[in-house]
Amino acid sequence: MTDDTSHSPQPDPRQERFVVDTSLLTEDQLQGLVEEYCTRYHGLNDVEDPLSERARVLAAVRKGELVVWFDPVENSAGLGRPA
Repeated sequence: MTDDTSHSPQPDPRQERFVVDTSLLTEDQLQGLVEEYCTRYHGLNDVEDPLSERARVLAAVRKGELVVWFDPVENSAGLGRPA
């Protein structure tokens, strides 16, 4: 019996998403990610002012409940749950 797993291509680790330490970001960059998160997730829920959630989202980032993910393939960053 042959082992076909040794012949399958392995994903390129340079193309995998990774978490960015928030201390490497400026406050403006972090605020932009928070605002994008608020409008993406809360703006679709018929919330009159989705940006009213900024303080709560920023607090979640500071606590580590949300992290900054960077996708090198898409060359984009966004907030999401830690893995």
